Amino acid sequence: MSMESQVRSMSEAMDLRPDWSDLPSELWPKIAKSLHNHVDLVRFRSVCKSWRSSIPSSLPNSPSLFPFQIPHPINPSKFVFLSQSTIYRIESPHQPSSSHKGWLIKLEGQSNPSQSHALRLLNPLSDRKISKSRISSRRILNLLDYRAVELYKSYSLQECGFPIKKVVFFPTSCWSDVNDSVACCIYQEGKLALFKRGDNQWRLVDDLNYYYDDVIVYKGQLYVTDRWGTISWIDTSSLKLIQYSPPLCGFGHKKHLVESCGNLFVVDRYYDSEPRRPYYEASVVNFKVYRLDEEWGTWVDVKDLEDRVFILGNSCNLSVSANDFAGYAGNCIFFIDIFDVRVYNLGDGSTMTLELDPCTSKLFWPPPSWLRI
Repeated sequence: MSMESQVRSMSEAMDLRPDWSDLPSELWPKIAKSLHNHVDLVRFRSVCKSWRSSIPSSLPNSPSLFPFQIPHPINPSKFVFLSQSTIYRIESPHQPSSSHKGWLIKLEGQSNPSQSHALRLLNPLSDRKISKSRISSRRILNLLDYRAVELYKSYSLQECGFPIKKVVFFPTSCWSDVNDSVACCIYQEGKLALFKRGDNQWRLVDDLNYYYDDVIVYKGQLYVTDRWGTISWIDTSSLKLIQYSPPLCGFGHKKHLVESCGNLFVVDRYYDSEPRRPYYEASVVNFKVYRLDEEWGTWVDVKDLEDRVFILGNSCNLSVSANDFAGYAGNCIFFIDIFDVRVYNLGDGSTMTLELDPCTSKLFWPPPSWLRI
């Protein structure tokens, strides 16, 4: 085909592209309501005036609602702030879209309404605030300037005064009413508590068992695992636990819940010695991974994650594809071991320390040259 013919074909193809602004107006709200995170909705509203006017600028559950005050889990006469953070895969606008190599960042809204700054940049694993000395003099990060994909939301209780193992909050869609939301936390040695918006205090779930390791929102439900790897889902109305899986009978010291490609996994963490107190973690020597076969109600011993990477952070666990990020290798588990960021290779059982200071891990920080904050 001649160059002239190629140009003519391209022109004809461009002429056949639909004009999205000509869509029937009644379709715009329906399209918008299929988008559940804030960045996608902002992009939707920025297309044109008609699209912008089709949905409200203020949504029932938006990042601006955070942080908000809730009672202290132990002392309901005191209040703490529930803050929200978002993990993004961010790509350079100048990078060819075919490369699909991104960078992992975590942004937290105000941890206290009295604070003046809007966002804080955090290390995705440790949740440590990135020092201002490590970023440029500009402090504005406009996600609309980049190709940004929201991966996960995590939550924490600020100014709580005692260690919290995990906090989750749902529903997280921008369209859900925050007044219908539920928070769940694991604290102290493994107590499980639930808080509904409008309650005066947290309510203990299963006061006979204080050995819960992790909680996750999976398929619109709260799921929790105890120290023996038994997964249950929480009936938020009755505060009852309904057993969902048989006991894993893993001999590790700590169980983590991870959702990956629509499946539920338990990552069993082994220490070199039994932890001597609830918040002390000895050095990690091994991991084992199990997938729950929900159809048969059995556990599958997983030896190969293929291109998946499991990230066990302080406030959330997530699974990403190594092909989507620069510097990552599949079949690996990233985790915090006492004070170090480390990588465990599930294939050969080897462990590598990335950096002594979690804030300077090269896979998470400093940012690439095209990212300037």
